[in-house]
Amino acid sequence: MSSFMEDEIKIIILDKLRKRGCWGGRYTPLDSLVRWLGKRIRGNGRRVRVAISQLVNEGYLILHKRGKTVSLNPTRSREIIKFIERK
Repeated sequence: MSSFMEDEIKIIILDKLRKRGCWGGRYTPLDSLVRWLGKRIRGNGRRVRVAISQLVNEGYLILHKRGKTVSLNPTRSREIIKFIERK
């Protein structure tokens, strides 16, 4: 397990969703995303959940199905791609 900074966690989340093609109506379960990233990041998914909630508040992510699934916001696609390329 490695220790990542907060922005690096956000970049990993956005990049994972971008590679899976999860834009707008195509979404992925939040629990599986947290489980997948929780294995690589310290904090057993707590830091991942905090980063996801911050990305939702910033408008980069959209929650679906009462917050159980998540996708990238297609209206902010340029900003998301620029944010990912910062790494």
